[in-house]
Amino acid sequence: MSRAGVPNVTVAAAILAMVFIIIFPLPAVVMDTLLIINISISIIILLFSLYIKEPLEFSVFPTLLLFVTLFRLALNLSTTRLILLNGGDAGNVIKTFGGIVIGRNLVVGIIIFAIIMVIQFMVITKGAERVAEVTARFTLDEMPGKQMAIDADLGSGIIDENEARERRQEISHEADFHGAMDGASKFVKGDAIAGIIITLINIIGGLIIGVVTMNRPAGEVARVYILATIGDGIVSQIPALMVSMASGIIVTRSGRGLAFGEEASSQIFAQPSALILAGVLLIAVSLIPGLPKLPMFAVAAVLIAGGAASRSRRLRTEAEAERADAERDEKARRKAKSPFEQLDVPPIVFTFGYSLIPLVQASQGGNLIDRFYMVRNQCAFDLGIIIPQVRLLDSVRLAPNEYVIQLKGVEVASGKIMVDHLLAIATDGADDEIFGIPATEPIFGLPALWIPKSERERAELLGYSAVDPPSVIASHMTAVLRRHAHELLSRQDVSQLIDNLKRSQPALVEEVVPKLFSLGEVQRVLSNLLREDVPIRDMTTIIETLGDYGGATRDTELLTEYVRAALKRMISKRFIPDGEAHAVTLDPQLEQLLAESTKQSEQGAYLALEPGTIRTVFERVKACVDTVKERGRTPVILVSPLVRRQVRKITEQISPDLNVLSYGELDSGTEVRSEGVVKL
Repeated sequence: MSRAGVPNVTVAAAILAMVFIIIFPLPAVVMDTLLIINISISIIILLFSLYIKEPLEFSVFPTLLLFVTLFRLALNLSTTRLILLNGGDAGNVIKTFGGIVIGRNLVVGIIIFAIIMVIQFMVITKGAERVAEVTARFTLDEMPGKQMAIDADLGSGIIDENEARERRQEISHEADFHGAMDGASKFVKGDAIAGIIITLINIIGGLIIGVVTMNRPAGEVARVYILATIGDGIVSQIPALMVSMASGIIVTRSGRGLAFGEEASSQIFAQPSALILAGVLLIAVSLIPGLPKLPMFAVAAVLIAGGAASRSRRLRTEAEAERADAERDEKARRKAKSPFEQLDVPPIVFTFGYSLIPLVQASQGGNLIDRFYMVRNQCAFDLGIIIPQVRLLDSVRLAPNEYVIQLKGVEVASGKIMVDHLLAIATDGADDEIFGIPATEPIFGLPALWIPKSERERAELLGYSAVDPPSVIASHMTAVLRRHAHELLSRQDVSQLIDNLKRSQPALVEEVVPKLFSLGEVQRVLSNLLREDVPIRDMTTIIETLGDYGGATRDTELLTEYVRAALKRMISKRFIPDGEAHAVTLDPQLEQLLAESTKQSEQGAYLALEPGTIRTVFERVKACVDTVKERGRTPVILVSPLVRRQVRKITEQISPDLNVLSYGELDSGTEVRSEGVVKL
């Protein structure tokens, strides 16, 4: 048998021994040994409950509590058999404990024993049972919130996947432990009730046996059997009392990584003024005539001396901590970062002033980390890109209510937030003006107002859209990530996307990547799509299209046009959701001029036109687009596939969000309404 299997065999043998104890009578000497073992086990459990730092360190306690309770009940049954069969003689342990409690007065002994039983059943057992029940309920209620907190920390990059898995397992074990404690406490309660019943049985049964069968005087019989019964009760109730105390200590622990004694002393002596004041008040109370002054003076002196020593130790500890902090800060200033640490540039950084800290810290009710996690998930679902984790930093260099969004170490957006207000944005149906602090909506630059939260209902009735600060920041972050998604797509991200596709389409991936195209070339095609807000979720179609045209060209811009044509259904649905395109088209002569002026180089295609001609095209496209916008419609520039790339480069200067589509990118069910024609 291996060494690891010995404990399992020992436990199985102990359980079987309990059954034999119940069935077969035992000699008094053996019973004395088992009673001493029972008391020793209870002492160990009580001491262990005081030394553990977290309840889960004693996770076996609920099952151990069941075994100890059954062992104690088996001993009670055996001692009852000995008491009734041997005329009250159940061994030296029971006799000694009974004599100690009863002493010289039988009535006093009975009263003391009854008080012990009441304390055990009414105070400790019922209290531990109630605490275990409430703790189990609250632990189960808190599980969803704790799971969300773990997901938020994982999404924000505070923890990694392994640590998240460990924390989830810890939450599950904690719920299982407190649920088991709730059930095990019922065994403790039942044991206390059984002890009372067994005591009554011993006394009544002993009286009947002694008076009826032995013809002994009732007084003598009562003293003998009551002595044995009280001794038996004390021997069983003292271990039960210690186990119940251990149960209560464990379920009431809310420790912070310290043993009970360390935690209690650190918290009690953390307020030395309270100890000194208690000592002074005790001296004042001792002046009342009739009270014993010497004991009260002694206790007061201990309290005052302990408080003074605690205050001195606290001041000394604070001074040492200040010196250690100063030394650590000085070392940190002197210590130079390694070149690699200085070169490390996080992809996305959200820096904020100190007034915005309540929006970030969950302890203050902030949920911005959860919002960023949802933003990353939404971008992944909408665009098909793996958004890097957002690093959050507070900075004293910013204004208290200011925030900055950086991509790869460069600021790309900023804004200002009033934490205790709502951002009211006027919609088309706004009927009246409201009073507030003027502001600018950060995404589209619309005029807005910061209003008190109490004005939300009135603002919405007047046609304003009232947005809370976390939603403003999350919306701004979403817009920034969508606008710069093509910059965030790295070769490593592309590799992960290809690996994910390979699980379902291994033949396709092996044919195209890396046989026809490298990761860098695929990355450029995907970045071109993301630059114009085209999702890359349909990787199967994208890679198949690259495979179809990989033998004809390696021009990534031309390949992008082929991919866009293959994704025409999705592009039409995305940019023309209602199926009606309000199109601005180019005059055929202008399209021919742009096509003839397109030259190819090693760096890609470019437009070989005079700057004046390009400026004229730009101005006339802008005029047509502005006209369509004034009509309240969303314009789409519709051109032939040959010149779409060149027109897109021109319109980027008008509006980066302006959609330029080719005829080959329109789905068959799309209705085109001409809103204007651009001519030279």
